[in-house]
Amino acid sequence: MANKNGSEKVRGLEGVIALSSELSSIDGEEGKLVYRGYDIYDLAENASFEEVVYLLWNGDLPNQGELDALKRDLRAARELPEPVIDILRKVPDTAHPMAVLRTAVSALGLYDDEADADTPEANRRKATRLLARTPAIIAAYARLRDGKEPIAPLSEASMAFNFLYMLNGEEPGTAAEDTFDTCLVLHADHGLNASTFTSRVIGSTLSDMYSAVSGAIGALKGPLHGGANREVMRMLLDIDEKGADPVDYVNEKLENKERVMGFGHRVYRTMDPRAAILRDRVKALSEERGATKWYDYSMAILNTVKSEKGLDPNVDFFSASTYYMMGLDPDLFTPIFALSRSAGWTAHLLEQWEDNRLIRPRAAYVGKTGRTVTPISERA
Repeated sequence: MANKNGSEKVRGLEGVIALSSELSSIDGEEGKLVYRGYDIYDLAENASFEEVVYLLWNGDLPNQGELDALKRDLRAARELPEPVIDILRKVPDTAHPMAVLRTAVSALGLYDDEADADTPEANRRKATRLLARTPAIIAAYARLRDGKEPIAPLSEASMAFNFLYMLNGEEPGTAAEDTFDTCLVLHADHGLNASTFTSRVIGSTLSDMYSAVSGAIGALKGPLHGGANREVMRMLLDIDEKGADPVDYVNEKLENKERVMGFGHRVYRTMDPRAAILRDRVKALSEERGATKWYDYSMAILNTVKSEKGLDPNVDFFSASTYYMMGLDPDLFTPIFALSRSAGWTAHLLEQWEDNRLIRPRAAYVGKTGRTVTPISERA
């Protein structure tokens, strides 16, 4: 659709190239995702989350010395400021976990002396602190709402290990750590999605990193973006509680023209490669635990939706059951998504500020014209 000036309006900005980035690329037709030239399958199999963070922030995978230095910096920054913990103690029991995370991340900026410093070095330090402290926010909130005290972060161990430890109060097994680490890798970046675009728009005004990431969390909160994985698990739990046949359950939804969450993607025209990786992880976790119902339900739903609607699953579909089998509450799924995506958001902000230009698109005006003001006494 063209406006009166002849320029084209693209609904939802679909397909519009808004900026250039070296961080990640998506081939929707082939179902490929690449971080800085590395295929996601290669990274998920052979690189840790910390290595991927370094890659996104610096452009190349680290050598051992560079990786050790990044790990030291992240570990040194894990402790939350006490006033932020106090905020978490006072949030309402009915608060949405993503709203809590958004508020706490914003509050981190109040206790960072470099919050408004705009040098590349200061921004890198803020990115490190923000990424390091996000797991502690999520874990502390999850424990406090269950009537438990937060657990201090470890001075060693990976981000995946430390988060699961702070959340559950016990050291995770190797399989749980590896699976969670893979999930973090898969969610770290994904082109110019809604939350990443939000962060870059805010960053382009030369606002601070905490404001930009808080805005990104607000965008990710929506069920059409990061919130879908929670809805997928609600569907699986509903099937299980009702003892329903998953094929009949989904067919009824489709007949009623209800949306089946976890399917379809604005970019991919085939299976999301992250969903394919997690599908295999769900299967392996199920077989390891000797209980395959979540995998069986998921595959039955997948085959039905593919057959009836021609839609493939996205990353939310299999991340739901992956997280659930690791003992995570469904309403924590999206905050965990944010934990991982903080690596990408901060990488995009660092890139934005290398050659910044205010992001300021135009809207096509389609309202009334030529009106004049009448006295208020004459208005109907």
